[in-house]
Amino acid sequence: MKRLTVSLGVMLCLVGTLSAQEIVRFKTNLGDIDVQLLRSSAPRTVENFLLYVQAGDFSNTVIHRAASFGGSAPSIIQGGGFNTSLRPIPTRSDVRLEYREVNSRGTLAMARTQNPNSATNQWFFNVTNNTTTLGATNGGGYAVFGRIINSAGLAILDRMAAVPRYNLGSGFEELPLQNYSSGTPTASNFIVVTSVSLAEAAATLPTINEGGAVTVSGFGGFPAAAPGSWLEIYGSNFGDKTREWAGGDFTEGRAPTTLEEVSVTIGGQAAFVRYVSPGQLNVQVPADVPTGGTLPVVVTAKGQASQPMMLDIQPLAPGIYAPPAFKYRDAQFVTAVRPSTGALINSVVPGLPFTDAIPGETLLFYGVGFGKVEGDTPVAGQVVSGTSTPPRLIAPVKFRIGGFDATVTFAGLVPGSLGLYQFNVIVPPNLVRGDPPVVIEVDGRPLRQPTLYLPVTNPPPAQ
Repeated sequence: MKRLTVSLGVMLCLVGTLSAQEIVRFKTNLGDIDVQLLRSSAPRTVENFLLYVQAGDFSNTVIHRAASFGGSAPSIIQGGGFNTSLRPIPTRSDVRLEYREVNSRGTLAMARTQNPNSATNQWFFNVTNNTTTLGATNGGGYAVFGRIINSAGLAILDRMAAVPRYNLGSGFEELPLQNYSSGTPTASNFIVVTSVSLAEAAATLPTINEGGAVTVSGFGGFPAAAPGSWLEIYGSNFGDKTREWAGGDFTEGRAPTTLEEVSVTIGGQAAFVRYVSPGQLNVQVPADVPTGGTLPVVVTAKGQASQPMMLDIQPLAPGIYAPPAFKYRDAQFVTAVRPSTGALINSVVPGLPFTDAIPGETLLFYGVGFGKVEGDTPVAGQVVSGTSTPPRLIAPVKFRIGGFDATVTFAGLVPGSLGLYQFNVIVPPNLVRGDPPVVIEVDGRPLRQPTLYLPVTNPPPAQ
């Protein structure tokens, strides 16, 4: 996977434009949770929340609800409404709905009634990814206004979710209680929020550039991805180390999700981290992320989380290997390999042998983001085993070269790789010398990449 670098001038510019961050700390009897407030996404909601914080209204309140959405484990942890006697906290005016961020794992959102503009003082943490359940189709959505900034806070959230729940009725049907058997619960039984207060923000929170997450540049560099796609993420304060993963970072073929104290989540799920540097990361999208919309990309470095950057995630986001080095004037040439010699088909890159494709021969093309394969082989996070029958691609792929259909004899994952697809393609035998265009369709749709070209020599003389 090709790595790009960020110039010193760009890095200095990025460092100079960091904005102040608002961090609040939830101190609880199970541990502290630090949350970055998302004022740019929900300004009225943040202002409303801080009114309660500054008045001390959340001090010595309880987590009064741990609700599940279609499963046995809690999906959300809700608080802000009741003290340790289960008496309600006085409320202020309702705040209008500001639904702009999705309810992914680790986000903080406002609770409300069926009226979308009824939020007051009650809030909840998303323990799981509730982007669909609490999305826009559910009464306009639920306003996310904060995000847990580190793994320590997520661990405390999971501890809360593991506390047993009891049905005490009268609005407390899913009340989490510790060391409880029966009768009236006491303060020692509750999950207690002892205080919520503004905390000093770290000066070096990681920051993702606007539009800074793209499919790796050698495969198109477009702002969309699919499960298993490889991404380049550009920004600043991504730690202070530069390295690529090594064999010791893998466990039984499973790729790492953290490298040099840097991790990335996409829609709340851990991505696989291949390369880290202060200004760029290369990661693989998890196999099970939801598709068909945008999901938040969050970088965490040394326990500090970035603001989310939304990225379009689709079932298919295919790109063929055609790096910028293989561009001549306005023509982008695809990179193909002659399997008999391992030579690259090349007519434009100085320093590499000039080799044209031969009509009738089989060439190997490579890609990312082509989606699911047959069988149970995951498209992300696991090295593909070197079997005699590599996993084949499910989505149909068509190649046309110079206006002629090209036969694809194999399309699937490359053994020994992660998320890399190989296409064995027979160059149409009736091509003549030139640079014919290569048109590729996946599931009936063309690639997002601009027109690609392949240098072809004359066919061999007939025998």
